[in-house]
Amino acid sequence: MPAFVDDVDVYLADFGDTVVSGATTGLGILDQPGVIEQDGVAVVSTDYRLTCKASEFGNLVYNDSLTVAGVAYKVREPLGGIGDGLFCQIMLSKV
Repeated sequence: MPAFVDDVDVYLADFGDTVVSGATTGLGILDQPGVIEQDGVAVVSTDYRLTCKASEFGNLVYNDSLTVAGVAYKVREPLGGIGDGLFCQIMLSKV
């Protein structure tokens, strides 16, 4: 029986934005902050979170610069690998 090969690019192809960090260019999915109003107070429900290939961006550390869809961000907190380690999540701050 042939080995199962997971092509992670398939997951990013439809929804991914171009991510550039130094000489590395790839795709990532950016979750952006959402605001919910509760009792007249605005509550941020999410932060900027990038899901991308660990093999391309898994080595980013605090304060590294990158762009997502041409918009500048800095790494706030690398969360590391998720699932089987093919993807990673990185919390970002917009510059």
